Amino acid sequence: MATIKFKGNPVTTYGNLPVTGARAPEFVLVKTDLSNFSLADAAGKKLILNIFPSLDTSVCATSVRKFNELAAGKEDTLVLAISKDLPFAHNRFCSTEGIKNVIPLSGFRNSDFGKDYGVEMTSGPLAGLYSRSVVVIDRNGTVRYTEQVPEITQEPDYEAALKAVEQLP
Repeated sequence: MATIKFKGNPVTTYGNLPVTGARAPEFVLVKTDLSNFSLADAAGKKLILNIFPSLDTSVCATSVRKFNELAAGKEDTLVLAISKDLPFAHNRFCSTEGIKNVIPLSGFRNSDFGKDYGVEMTSGPLAGLYSRSVVVIDRNGTVRYTEQVPEITQEPDYEAALKAVEQLP
């Protein structure tokens, strides 16, 4: 289990992020049209998993906007915006904000993602939601970069995540 902070107070997660160099855990999440999206659906692509508690918070919304801008034009790269927000909320946010370079995904149907990726918070006021994290996965499904943001109210390190993607063949 990882210990992070929410507004300075300790919060624990179900586990730890996947180890760099390990095979990324398989997942099935829900797209805005209510269809499933799995890791296998992204085979052959470089992935940035932008994981966060909820689009209804300013930092989470900012992270989706920034990854949308920064990932535009990155060849063979998909950004997955992952939270437990309902697909309807994801759709509304992306439509309103003009988000087109991110695939919003919801974990509301599948509790395995939060456990398998070690991001489900198990304590604090946001228990049950995902911690703010970034995971970069290469074309072969191997984890190449992870970041567990130490304070939930802070943004992830966009530059480090994008550098990790740019270094992938």
